[in-house]
Amino acid sequence: MFLSPLHCASHLKATTTATSPTPSCSLLSTCISSSSFQSSTSLSFASSISSSSLSTSLLRRHLCVSQECPAKKRIQCKLQVSCTINEPLKVMISGAPASGKGTQCEMIVQKFGLVHISTGDLLRAEVAAETEIGIKAKEYMNTGRLVPDEIVTAMVRARLSLQDAKEKGWLLDGYPRTSAQAQSLEDLGIRPDVYIVLEVPDEILINRCVGRRLDPMTGKIYHIKNFPPETEEIKSRLVTRPDDTEEKVISRLEIYKKNVEEVLATYMKITNKIDGNRPKEVVFEEIKSSLNQVQDEKQKAATTENAVSKSSSSNFASSTKDKWRGIPTKLNNIPHSREIREYFYDDVLQATLRAVIDGKTRLKVEISIPELDPSTDVYRIGTLMELVRVIALTFADDGKRVKVCVQGSMGEGALAGMPLQLAGTRKILEFMDWGDYEAKGTFINIGSIGGDEVDEQDDMFILVAPQNAFGNCIIDDLRAMTEAAGKRPVILINPRLKDLPGSGGVMQTMGRDKRLEYAASFEDCYSFRLLYYAGTQYPIMGALRMCYPFPYEVYKRVDEAPRNEKYVMLSTFDKKPTSDDINNAFLGKPREAKDTSGFWGFLSGILS
Repeated sequence: MFLSPLHCASHLKATTTATSPTPSCSLLSTCISSSSFQSSTSLSFASSISSSSLSTSLLRRHLCVSQECPAKKRIQCKLQVSCTINEPLKVMISGAPASGKGTQCEMIVQKFGLVHISTGDLLRAEVAAETEIGIKAKEYMNTGRLVPDEIVTAMVRARLSLQDAKEKGWLLDGYPRTSAQAQSLEDLGIRPDVYIVLEVPDEILINRCVGRRLDPMTGKIYHIKNFPPETEEIKSRLVTRPDDTEEKVISRLEIYKKNVEEVLATYMKITNKIDGNRPKEVVFEEIKSSLNQVQDEKQKAATTENAVSKSSSSNFASSTKDKWRGIPTKLNNIPHSREIREYFYDDVLQATLRAVIDGKTRLKVEISIPELDPSTDVYRIGTLMELVRVIALTFADDGKRVKVCVQGSMGEGALAGMPLQLAGTRKILEFMDWGDYEAKGTFINIGSIGGDEVDEQDDMFILVAPQNAFGNCIIDDLRAMTEAAGKRPVILINPRLKDLPGSGGVMQTMGRDKRLEYAASFEDCYSFRLLYYAGTQYPIMGALRMCYPFPYEVYKRVDEAPRNEKYVMLSTFDKKPTSDDINNAFLGKPREAKDTSGFWGFLSGILS
């Protein structure tokens, strides 16, 4: 059910950061409502928020996002732009055993500065670090089974999402090995600029393998003819690796050739086959020439796209606005229909995406309609969690590491569960379905609000309903966290940061101005409230909506016919309107008029 006017007023008072006292009369009281849906929306965005480092793929996918996109479908894009001129190289290299791939990888990394990524090295590192992926992989490795593709793909995806790979570019060594692995990477939007295949005749490969010797003390590889050891002492301790027998080499070659043909089907248009049966310097010169050409083409394409972005970005807000389908009707019906829930979740998601693209780092979402307001009923926290999941999965879908945080205990003994509506929320988050590819524990982690929770690998933070309790303040922990986060985005979902003094006056005066100033430093990227006649819960008179980067909009609900209604815009405001502003919009008064006497003035100041 909707909040009573008294509850609504106290709720709004708790959420506001204004220092002036709240008047006791106004035309409208306010409230909101929503529920849940899941999103598999894919995107890309750069961890660095400066416009010069925004990733191409995020802009490509979201500069023309439509608010009409249905739930559980990926947001489609029609306009492609870029703000990045020098986008780094993305290279895959494949070669049979003893094709010289390892040598060429070393030379490529030295010349182009790419991050060298080998699945074997990654597996060993994950196992050694005892990560969630490493523990799962070890279970298979210990029993002699192959590590499943989904685990290896998740591991590769996580490595490619790190800042060094995004800034320097990457060289993926010997992966993907199968068509299924290649398709998994394609589904994740991971695609190289060029796929290099080293080709060497079978007899040469067999000779190279059979003649290889390993120094067990140094791990260095020699060849009895092509690269003999420096001393007799080294020669005496050399051993033949178990896989370097002729029979096993032939078997490995057959498997490799079968797999590489399948993979080639995915990368046919960007494949560069290179004769590897030549001196390593000659082979590298051809590879270098190929990569230089790719770099030049990327440079030209990015420059062209950058020019397009300059002419198109100004039309971004208006183009997305034109596609908006308006406020859904029948908002008094609870529970809301799936269409209504999907509308609100998609509306919040798109506003958040646009704000992050524009470089906003301290954001606030306020959508406290009944099904998203745990202060009315604690069970509604589950619906709020689904809103959080939509936002978190969207960013994680690009490999961004998102930390979802809930404030911890604010006291001891009987106060250990404070605030009540957040008790158990962390457990709910941990038990929720976080999608495919092992997102939770890899790209999404659950934490608490505080400076100690900020890790270097975190790209952004979503804070669930941070709020003060009577006599207890979350501001210090919140400030420590945002300071530690630096320029990384911090998004507050339904915060309630107004002081709630205890009986002893704690939090009432000491440092209050600074706390309110800090709370006000978070910029609204989304706000939605229903408007009612003062003292009533029915009917809905209108709505106040703000969806970044658009202004605040005041709507009036109009009955067209029985069981048929619509919302008509009355006015827009660059800043959050006051009760007087909204009253005047409904009365058709000029904005400078401040008279709110009579029935229309009953409960003024509720929105201030």
